[in-house]
Amino acid sequence: MTLEIQTIGQFEIRRADTQIPLPSSRKTRALLAYLAITGKRHSRQALCELFWDSTDDPLASLRWSLSKLRGLLNVDGQELLNADRDTVWFEASAAAFDKDRLNALANRNDGDEKHADEVWKATAGIPLEGCELSNQSGFMAWVEGYRQDYIRVRAGVAKLFARDETLPWQTRDKWAERWLKVTPYSRGAAFTAFECKYFAAGRPAATGLVSYLERSFNEAGIKPPVFEIDAQAEADSSLRNRNTPVEQQIRFVEGQDGVSIAWASVGDTSNPPLVKAANWLNHLELDWDAPVWSPLFKEFSRSHHFIRYDERGCGLSDWDVDEISFDKFVDDLEQVVDAAGLDRFPLLGISQGAAVSIRYAALNPERVSKLILFGAYDQGWRFEATPEQVREREAVMVLTETGWGMDNPAYRHVFSRTFMPGADAKELDWFDEFQRLTTSSENAVRFLEAFSRIDVRDDLAKVQCPTLVVHSRGDLRIPFATGRSLASRIPGAQLASVDSQNHLLLGRESASVRFVELVQDFLKAP
Repeated sequence: MTLEIQTIGQFEIRRADTQIPLPSSRKTRALLAYLAITGKRHSRQALCELFWDSTDDPLASLRWSLSKLRGLLNVDGQELLNADRDTVWFEASAAAFDKDRLNALANRNDGDEKHADEVWKATAGIPLEGCELSNQSGFMAWVEGYRQDYIRVRAGVAKLFARDETLPWQTRDKWAERWLKVTPYSRGAAFTAFECKYFAAGRPAATGLVSYLERSFNEAGIKPPVFEIDAQAEADSSLRNRNTPVEQQIRFVEGQDGVSIAWASVGDTSNPPLVKAANWLNHLELDWDAPVWSPLFKEFSRSHHFIRYDERGCGLSDWDVDEISFDKFVDDLEQVVDAAGLDRFPLLGISQGAAVSIRYAALNPERVSKLILFGAYDQGWRFEATPEQVREREAVMVLTETGWGMDNPAYRHVFSRTFMPGADAKELDWFDEFQRLTTSSENAVRFLEAFSRIDVRDDLAKVQCPTLVVHSRGDLRIPFATGRSLASRIPGAQLASVDSQNHLLLGRESASVRFVELVQDFLKAP
């Protein structure tokens, strides 16, 4: 008999339409929610660290909670909650989750708006209410991740119907309002809400909405979109969406180990592809309008079908992953290009993304047509660091783990100023906050450790495709000499430089414009 599990709103479980009374212990309910939603085996030690890190006998506390849950769940011959000497798991295949309906809706293309409206209303609320454990930071980080995923899926559903040109304007207006409510500072959502309001309710209603939106965006320090209806668009409904800001299409692919990787495409699909490997750090939504990468991304998407992704452990990809390693970074790149249906494509790698690109190109010469590397290095610092340098680097990792999520940005400034010494105060503040929102302190340390062990020295000679290596002449994080040495060991590689001290180019600097020119000229060459 299938259990019905409600995760949106108060956490509840029903069997045959009858609600199962859950234990009064909030921690026991939280444990059940975690086991049911994750649907995988967890070691007893990991569960103790997540839920009972401050008790004298955490294993006894875990056993007590499991005994309470077994009595509720394991009835009529069904063993839903299982455990052996070392691990605990929940048979998620025997349960139906309310959020599954929303997920299924986000992946449908049949445009059944009436059904979507029913699902939308039935799945409104704050996920996992009543399961909060304020003194368990690790568990609360997982809860927040689940809630953010819920918001992302909900926004995707609303966007789908708000932009469905087969629907009446009044229906689209309803969905546009929902999209805007879920993502109040999305420029795409704001413009779509304005456009739908204009055609559904007339100019006065749209003008009033614009006043509110401009005030809201300006108070948040975000530039609002241009709220204008083209005269031709007003006369010809077939052109009514032409002013909508370019929106990337975000999708998800599951890796070989079950990790969900978020990837995005933007630009005309009839244009040649250009794939960018992930680097420190990515967030497909937050960095699309960022002062660092946004101008580069948007320029490349004008002439190419531009594809990029968030690496495991950050952005919109899964954060709770068993392994963050260089080999997995390469595997994830392969999953993305396969999901995008690409047979052969040029590949762009920036910083440690360059090493990922080198390894992939060496392993798959038949798929990579051209290779572009910026700020590249071929080995992590552990290979040649002195004992003093090792102590310094490991001290930074400790600093990262303890201070990453704090409001004081001093900890994240360690990275910001070495990545972009030419950034002004606003740009540094943006990058500080971006890093905090993009991954957890634990994962940040795991990334740093994985980067320190990168080694593609033996792969350089195996690269068979035309290669362009570009490096900032004054790069303070990865010296220009590193890029020059790397280029000399890739057969036939071209080396070019740009006039900058920044390891990550700022969109406003002339070096960024020069980099785009170099890449475009290289891609156009036979």
